[in-house]
Amino acid sequence: MQLQQLASFVAVAETAHFTHAAERMRLAQPSLSKQIKALEAELGAPLFSRARGNVTLTPAGEALLPLARRILADAETARREVAELAGLGRGRVRLGATPSLCAGLLAEALARFHDDYPGIDLLVEEGGSRDLVRDLARGQLDLALIILPLQSSDPSLVTEEILRENLVVVSPAGTRPRRPYVRIEELRGRPMVMFRRGYDVREATLNACRQAGFEPRFAVEGGEMDAVLRFVEAGLGVAVVPSMVLDGRPGLAGTPLAPPGLRRVVALAHRKDVEPIRAAQAFRATLLSYLSEAAEEGSLPQGVELSTPPAEL
Repeated sequence: MQLQQLASFVAVAETAHFTHAAERMRLAQPSLSKQIKALEAELGAPLFSRARGNVTLTPAGEALLPLARRILADAETARREVAELAGLGRGRVRLGATPSLCAGLLAEALARFHDDYPGIDLLVEEGGSRDLVRDLARGQLDLALIILPLQSSDPSLVTEEILRENLVVVSPAGTRPRRPYVRIEELRGRPMVMFRRGYDVREATLNACRQAGFEPRFAVEGGEMDAVLRFVEAGLGVAVVPSMVLDGRPGLAGTPLAPPGLRRVVALAHRKDVEPIRAAQAFRATLLSYLSEAAEEGSLPQGVELSTPPAEL
């Protein structure tokens, strides 16, 4: 079994098309088909069903796909780790982060890391925690900033808490409630702008409303972070959002929820079975240093506080 064969197999599985897969792999289609046939012969089972031009995975192909992705990702990690032995002059960090963190604290940390290690490429994947956890488990990311608790326990991951943050009710500037807090019950019947499925803050909001005995009324549903904030600015409704995303948005006002309110925990995660590459460890150190300095200077966004410093990787 060769890595090239597995890469061709994954390309066909993801494109559901031999010609498109060959283009992705920069191979002639007969060469790619030959690799797939050789792989099927070695495994003793067909991997694809080819009926009326449709290419679908067989049960054997479905079983192989996550394993093939993991093998290819581990091979890439090994290649990069060996390349880094000469130092941190070159390399790449694949980082996942939720949209609120990308819009908030992450940009400054990335800028500092780029200044310190200009030869290391940064690949940032933006997504919800569920998607990021899946990509970590597949080996497609080196590190990810996710929200705890995870929706499902995953023993293959190591998570370390780094930040705690308040969730606030956001409304157009000038419509802030007179009181310093909003109770979750006061959102009953109010039009709300709601994130798409997969956002942790969506689940936190829904759970809080249901515990208070009501279902929220959606004015708009399905947005990403920037869209939700713009819809609120336009007066379509209020939303529950992480406090850090309000920095630099004078058109919005955030009001904390009544104590104990809603909070979220931000954690840095990596795979347990693979030690993070040196470039990833360097990014972690830069991120924690930046957050620590910001906390000491009092420049963390309002409602955000540093957790107990985690142990070294």
